[in-house]
Amino acid sequence: MQSSTDSDDLPALFDESQAATYDSRFEKLARLRDALQLVTRLVLSSLPDNAHVLCVGAGTGAELLYLAEAYPGWRFTAVDPSGPMLKRCRARAEKAGIASRCEFHEGIVADLNDEAVFDGATALLVSQFVMDETARTEFFQAISNRLRPGAPLMTADLATDSLDGPLMELWKRAWLHADIPAENVALMREMLGRAVAVLPPADVAALIEAGGFEAPLLCFQTLMIHGWTATKR
Repeated sequence: MQSSTDSDDLPALFDESQAATYDSRFEKLARLRDALQLVTRLVLSSLPDNAHVLCVGAGTGAELLYLAEAYPGWRFTAVDPSGPMLKRCRARAEKAGIASRCEFHEGIVADLNDEAVFDGATALLVSQFVMDETARTEFFQAISNRLRPGAPLMTADLATDSLDGPLMELWKRAWLHADIPAENVALMREMLGRAVAVLPPADVAALIEAGGFEAPLLCFQTLMIHGWTATKR
């Protein structure tokens, strides 16, 4: 991501073995993903028929493929620091017949041309991996800098007011439902504090706004996953 430590560490989190199993690992929780994709579609539905959309942390391409099917005139730039994840994204796009409408960039948003050319952007479950709050603000600023004035962003991250509260317990149940080993789930709180920056929702919204956007609207929540839409200021 935007700080050198985060950008160096993130590809290791999503290496070849992670990329190979990423799409199937949480299949039992697919309805949570599908709901987020639907809201993302609604947020971006006012874009023009020939929109160019920036997908930050595109991963294996879930929202890209979903949006490309819904809007056959849109073009996409998929950005991800993990080569294996982006390779899988490209392969899925080729299989779906939409690769000609896509550009694939292995790296971070700050590496892109800084011209404001995008009509909208997504950053789903991405900024949570930027542990430093200043760097996280810079992450959103890098997106804002590349959006046309008034362009919408749909972003989502894990967020909660307390890692010891009932929402966290429900989140653990979700992972158990997804057949994640119980011993891994037992270590979740420690993992979240060390590798994922889980902040209160209001704090995440403040970072988005500080990154060059109008006050974000909290438009989505399933358990600890919170989603906001915001327009470039």
